[in-house]
Amino acid sequence: MNGVGTNAQVGDYMTRDVVTVSPDATVGDVATRIAECEEHNGFPVCDRRRVEGFVSARDLLLADDDAPIFTVMTTDLIVAHPEMKVNDAARVILRSGIQKLPVVDDAGNLVGIIANADVIRSQIERATPEKVGKLVRTLENIHGISLRQERRTVPLGELVPTQGRVYADELEGRRYELDRGLAEPLVVIDNAGSLLLADGHHRVLAADRLAIEEMEAYVIVIDEPIDLGMARTAAKEGLEGLADIEVVDYARHPLVETIERLQEDAV
Repeated sequence: MNGVGTNAQVGDYMTRDVVTVSPDATVGDVATRIAECEEHNGFPVCDRRRVEGFVSARDLLLADDDAPIFTVMTTDLIVAHPEMKVNDAARVILRSGIQKLPVVDDAGNLVGIIANADVIRSQIERATPEKVGKLVRTLENIHGISLRQERRTVPLGELVPTQGRVYADELEGRRYELDRGLAEPLVVIDNAGSLLLADGHHRVLAADRLAIEEMEAYVIVIDEPIDLGMARTAAKEGLEGLADIEVVDYARHPLVETIERLQEDAV
């Protein structure tokens, strides 16, 4: 798996807002929750924060509706730790056939869950911490300053784009990823309060079309404003907000070939 740095950890990609069920919940109640939700085919079973087991749709098939979940849940669990490497978690998921791994802290308390989709996201993600770190070092060397980076949520309406066009086919792909929770974080430069979007223009525009108002981002923080080349480029092209980004038809994307174009090139 070469799509993500070998030091990427489960804590960077796990889902933190985890839906759980109580050991005393009934089979009927949990079955109804699974049937009504397209996103879940099972839940961690927790007594307060401590993980007691996991219950899947398969566990419920032959159980009585009134039976408590603790009588049917799986208790022989494989779990992950936030500091576990994502590649190691991927190997566990692949070899065990388990679709989701509860993530627990040193005390056995649930802090997240990592699933197949999260592992896939880690492999397609281009904005890895290592790459952001490289950008930080480049800016520090060019401008002779010391910078810091943060992981935080940024409001999309305050972002200044630094790329004037996006491609319709990739925009649709990013929308697909957002619908399924696969989109990687943005890369933003906070130049003393001015939020420059360094990477993630397709993701941002797709999110805007889905009425998403904020997204997770790796933020490079510059306390005192400096003259950035990408800011000058944005100003030169009149890029002030998302509405200024042009969407280019997919057929004009340099990486997309069509039969018609190939025939034209052959003439």
